[in-house]
Amino acid sequence: MVLILNNLQASDATGADETVALPTLAGASHAELIEALGSLGVPNRQLRMRSSQLWSWIYARGISAFAEMTDVSKDLRAKLTEAFSLERPQIVTEQVSQDGTRKWLLRLPKRGDEAEAPEVETVYIPEADRGTLCISSQVGCTLTCTFCHTGTQRLVRNLTHGEIVGQILLARDRIGDWPGAEGPQDGGLLPESERKITNIVLMGMGEPLYNFENVRQAIEIAADSGGLAHSRRRITLSTSGVVPEIGRWGAEAGTMLAISLHAVNDELRDELVPINRKYPIKDLLEACRNYPGLTNARRITFEYVMLKGVNDSPGDARALVKLLAGIPAKINLIPFNAWPGAAYECSDWEQIERFAEIVNKAGYASPVRTPRGRDILAACGQLKSASVKLRASERTKATISSGDEGGSGRRSGGCCWCPSLFFWECWRRGLCC
Repeated sequence: MVLILNNLQASDATGADETVALPTLAGASHAELIEALGSLGVPNRQLRMRSSQLWSWIYARGISAFAEMTDVSKDLRAKLTEAFSLERPQIVTEQVSQDGTRKWLLRLPKRGDEAEAPEVETVYIPEADRGTLCISSQVGCTLTCTFCHTGTQRLVRNLTHGEIVGQILLARDRIGDWPGAEGPQDGGLLPESERKITNIVLMGMGEPLYNFENVRQAIEIAADSGGLAHSRRRITLSTSGVVPEIGRWGAEAGTMLAISLHAVNDELRDELVPINRKYPIKDLLEACRNYPGLTNARRITFEYVMLKGVNDSPGDARALVKLLAGIPAKINLIPFNAWPGAAYECSDWEQIERFAEIVNKAGYASPVRTPRGRDILAACGQLKSASVKLRASERTKATISSGDEGGSGRRSGGCCWCPSLFFWECWRRGLCC
């Protein structure tokens, strides 16, 4: 049975409530917390100490209201409540698969000239001894991989680091992964381990290396030992092969790496993963061989989706082994997960087993990924939201219409997106461009 909970937090899901929300500190960096406290008049000599207090409450204890910060003065708590919030992304729907997989459709705050609030999907995959959270880095995707549902959705925008971290906070809220918290009472599977989210994978919507800075900043927050404390060895970034950024990611972020390979020659990969036309297999594998920290203990995972009659022959398996020679690697074989309009079929199980046997005999671990969440389109390659990027003419029409409906027209009349955490305050003061 598939459980679907609609509009869990959607009091304004219809768009009736157009009040400007307070900026959230859920997902803020150390520097942003210091900036926020400074804006409230906290003396410079107290900023580091006060920001550490907020950090612990937000990321180690998971509180969602400033009033719960019992070691912060009442005066400061009142100022924080007036100026900021601790809101997570808004849940539009939550789906629980027959196998326990959870998928959330999340609505993000509108930015700049966006006519509608964009939406992304986040997936939690529980097992008996671990729980994996699959998070998104973009609304839509820059790339157009032909076997991937997300690839049919044009890129709307990058997520901020706060929106990426917000997915982790929201997931931990929903499954009770905070000290003393209770899990959901819907009968869904949860790990027996103390931590319910043991692994994080950047395998959701988007190409994370095309949102490098925000993703790196989000990982810094997620891996901080004084807060969320997720081990970098249990965080995996999956890329389709943005070659120039792979080495930089390893040097600056130091997480595990997964490569969406899916083909053993450039001709086929050009079709399946079009970025291959820019960064062919030879260049991609060279970047993998030079990945910082690569050892037999820190192997690269190569993802290989099994497409019937396309890339699943014994010859393909032998070519794959030859291709990866000399690279400390694990090969994840992924049965293709169908989605509406897909042009491919999943390989027969016997063919997958035969493929895996060849790879295993060559000395590579080649687990066949058990499909999870297929019944709610939450499996690998199935994520997509309905968000679209408006054309310039459509954005202009939307903002003019908004002004005609009684808005001030000041911000919606062409104001650019301010990168500051406090863009709405800039707008209120007349400082926004």
